[in-house]
Amino acid sequence: MGSRFALVALLWGIPLFAQRTTGEIRLHVKDQIGEPVAATGLLESLATGVRRAFQADPQGIYTFRGLPFGPYSLRLERDGFAGQVLKLEVRSEAPVERTVTMGVAPLETSVTVRDADTLTDPRSTAASRYIGPEMLEKRQASTPGRSAVDLVNAQPGWLLEANGVLHPRGSEYDVQYVIDGIPLYDNRSPAFAQSLGIDEFESMTIRTAGFPAEFGRKLGGVIEVATSPDAPAGWHGSAAAQGGSFAQAGGFASVQYARRRNAFAVSGEGFSTDRYLDAPVLENYTNHGSGGAASARWTRKWSDADSTRFYASTRHTGFLVPNELLQEAAGQRQDRTADETMGHVSHTHVFSPRVLGQARLMVRDTSAALWSNPLSTPILPFQDRGFREAYAGASVSVNLGAHELKAGGEALFTNIHENFAYRIATYSLGDVPVFDPEVPAEFQFASRGKGRDQSAYLQDLWRLGRLTISAGLRFDHHKLVQNETGWSPRLGVAYSMPRAGVVLRASYDRVFQVPSLENVLLASTDLVERLGGQGAFLPLRSARGNYLEAGFTKGAFGKLRLDGTWYRRKIQNFADDNLLLNTGVSFPIAFREVEVHGYEAKVEVPRWGRLSGYVSYSNLLGVGHLPVAGGLFLGNDASALLSGTDAFAITQDQRNSVRARVRVEAHRRLWFALSGAYNSGLPFEVEGPQDEALIASQYGARLLSKVNYDRGRVRPSASINASVGADLLKRDKVTVRFQADAFNLGDRLNLINFSGVLSGTAVEAGRNFAARMTLSF
Repeated sequence: MGSRFALVALLWGIPLFAQRTTGEIRLHVKDQIGEPVAATGLLESLATGVRRAFQADPQGIYTFRGLPFGPYSLRLERDGFAGQVLKLEVRSEAPVERTVTMGVAPLETSVTVRDADTLTDPRSTAASRYIGPEMLEKRQASTPGRSAVDLVNAQPGWLLEANGVLHPRGSEYDVQYVIDGIPLYDNRSPAFAQSLGIDEFESMTIRTAGFPAEFGRKLGGVIEVATSPDAPAGWHGSAAAQGGSFAQAGGFASVQYARRRNAFAVSGEGFSTDRYLDAPVLENYTNHGSGGAASARWTRKWSDADSTRFYASTRHTGFLVPNELLQEAAGQRQDRTADETMGHVSHTHVFSPRVLGQARLMVRDTSAALWSNPLSTPILPFQDRGFREAYAGASVSVNLGAHELKAGGEALFTNIHENFAYRIATYSLGDVPVFDPEVPAEFQFASRGKGRDQSAYLQDLWRLGRLTISAGLRFDHHKLVQNETGWSPRLGVAYSMPRAGVVLRASYDRVFQVPSLENVLLASTDLVERLGGQGAFLPLRSARGNYLEAGFTKGAFGKLRLDGTWYRRKIQNFADDNLLLNTGVSFPIAFREVEVHGYEAKVEVPRWGRLSGYVSYSNLLGVGHLPVAGGLFLGNDASALLSGTDAFAITQDQRNSVRARVRVEAHRRLWFALSGAYNSGLPFEVEGPQDEALIASQYGARLLSKVNYDRGRVRPSASINASVGADLLKRDKVTVRFQADAFNLGDRLNLINFSGVLSGTAVEAGRNFAARMTLSF
């Protein structure tokens, strides 16, 4: 008996962890004598972007699931009854239960709904961004594997570097994805991971500060994506087909069936394109990519208090490494693949209207491979790496009136394998040396490692009149290449001034961030003697930092919202990446300290008649400080990195970024949109041979015109895009929609990165287009 009790305590106490920052509203509608009313209505919040029409069942019951925290307006209607408008708040995973009594309608009824009531969130201590189903359905087309990435890049504070790598507020490796509550800490960009299409998901929540204590390990930014939490009775489904420039073709299909307490869903997707990565030269050589994914889920509602969800998915992507001019002339071909299989189960139990518990288990297997043909030059790299991961976690949420408490933790078990090799084809290009003669012509590295992580946290959201306080404390233990622990206090405040329509907010986050998994064993092994004897090695350690943010949200005219933010980050053992001998294989390194600060502003019109849109501005200044603090460094300049005290601009130091989009509903079934982007240009430092003639032969003279050598920066880039969409059929529960997008209308040559011979150069696509047809039923 004692051992059984200990097991239950372990499952609900020690691995308590769930990153589900959404809640639900349970609605029960009745008339004045207590009989159920099958009312219809609309749940809406301009602050969160949620807009859901609904129909209560014959028992007058309806549940809204997966709602981001914030204020809501609920409108109820039914023939013969007086319409009602309710104001509700969702602040916890514990469900909000509301019984509504509808009275008989008078001869004339007038119901007024004020958008201004939900335009700003008076309780939010940080500016998180929520992207709901409507925005996902009408998003601009994207290169395969980048639909989620492009949506995030439109938000202030996010920077998109070459090949779809996201950088939030200067961070290199520290982006965390949370898929249906399961945290994933590896790099999810197209060049590293499997294609993550957005069609399968219903919503995204994006954070760069004010992190609740339940988030940890990677906190440059957090991207939560979630599948649909609702399962309406009967058969439902959707399908999409997309085509466009660069021989792009793709498709997605899903089918769902729900009956009584069970819901089943399956989905699949596939794509093919001749421009998967950002090409290093204008000619876009060897840039084909293809892949696919399949998933299935089953949801079982055991009772009003218990529900379980099972989810399984498999993904595969294969693509070529784009050639530069000399590599194409030599006949080089390099292939890469990425595969992932994942399964997880989650269970939710409502102990009482004020207490909710959740538990999750997940296992996945991820792998990546790279191989080269004999004509590759100047080096032939080979790689086979991957990891297996098991995750267990749970949480308990408690509503205590003015307090919303949550406690939880996690356990993560990782088994990593890495196998890397290379063969140098030539030590020089023409008369220009590429590799030091001391570097061995062949090399091989193989290793395995085990990672063990445990975390626990406690957090509280305290509502005190117009003041809201968010406080939490998190503990992390990480053991892979090092055995480390970290405590992370979090604090956020918000103060609402309703008459002025202003919410003031500020937050502090202490972060503990573990090294990247990509080639971490290679980066944690002293290989200097085996790779030529010139260089240095320092053990990798976790990053620790302090994030500060202050800002405001202001509503205007009941339709327009202005967000302004100042932030500052100071991080020790700042994570960055490096390339191994121009192989294209990157591995983690660390610098002693980095300071990042800047400003962000966004003016948004969620809906103003037929008009909606936004314009945002970001300013970022990132300064790194030597010496280096961890990783493998090769070459005779390694000693300078170890002893240096210089300051330098980090690679994500883009001073000015602007994003804008305006959308007009020309007709209830037809809309137009225009968007644009401006980037002031990233810094660069030429690595390897600096012979200008060789660089020109590698990239072409026209591309080099976009490089400012005097300032050490890529020249500014800009683009204008246009979209049009139409509902071709909208009848009962069937909708057929067509959308066309045109990008870079001016066909401007935009350079993303420039980092020297054989590494790190990327060009944006010129003028291109895409068209998508979708069906839902």
